[in-house]
Amino acid sequence: MRVLLAGATGAIGRPLTTALQEAGHEVVALTRHLARAAAMGQDVTPLVADALDRDALLRAADGLRVDAVVHQLTALQKPPVRHSGMTLTNTLRTTGTRNLLELAAATGATRFVTQSIVFGYGYTDHGQHELTEDAPFGQPDNGRTAPHVRAMGINERLVLEHPDLEGMALRYGLFHGGDDLADMLRARKVPVPRGGGDLGWIHLDDAVTATVAALEKGSAGSAYNIVDDEPASWRTVMTELAKGYGAPAPRTLPTWLFRLAAPYAAAVALDTSLHVSNAKARRELGWAPAHPSARPDTPAIPCRR
Repeated sequence: MRVLLAGATGAIGRPLTTALQEAGHEVVALTRHLARAAAMGQDVTPLVADALDRDALLRAADGLRVDAVVHQLTALQKPPVRHSGMTLTNTLRTTGTRNLLELAAATGATRFVTQSIVFGYGYTDHGQHELTEDAPFGQPDNGRTAPHVRAMGINERLVLEHPDLEGMALRYGLFHGGDDLADMLRARKVPVPRGGGDLGWIHLDDAVTATVAALEKGSAGSAYNIVDDEPASWRTVMTELAKGYGAPAPRTLPTWLFRLAAPYAAAVALDTSLHVSNAKARRELGWAPAHPSARPDTPAIPCRR
């Protein structure tokens, strides 16, 4: 397939570009900066435009033909600390998704895969109940996380309910495994709170393989949880990752100080507990995480096709 990848120069977009090419697909990279696309190599076709500028985006794509669009756009250069750090990403999940769907129609695409995230189930304590894709998603409460959950729900509905596209949503867990996070841990820039609930996680490499699998095998109108096999708290994962990177142990902050200094991170690390099932992705995509948890000694559970 000829695949238009929005967010090709991002944390997941870079390895995803390589994986798509290795799987035999041709990549058209949407980026706002020609230099970034050029750095990806001659085998990548650049499309230079801002996904939030609808008219400029459609003009730039005039005459372009692709088979599929993969939406990996966020504005998260690092883990957000305050709720305002999610504002632009929320816009990319709403206005950006609408514009990319128009782009898909204009370029003849028939498949559309969008990045979603498990926090669409809600920034709350879900207890030990295992969440499948049938659980309520994108239903905000009245708290400070409401705009984020609302944007996640809009993103998915726009894609999964599109009448002319085979749309899929990938509900990723929190990413780990990238160089940026390793550098932050080595610099002790990722504090941890005392306590906190279990969260869904996914190694970047596993997110990439799941995305390629969804593009090739996913069912129209389907959402897939893309998480590893072992829910774990923010503190546990960051401590384990620091050990693995040879970094010093993260600084531990009292709960009150963590909430004061990092209100969005507190909503994630302290207020949320999610046990998310990846059974549907294993079953329908023939996919399984090669990194079943953030602990390097955890054996992988093979995918049963």
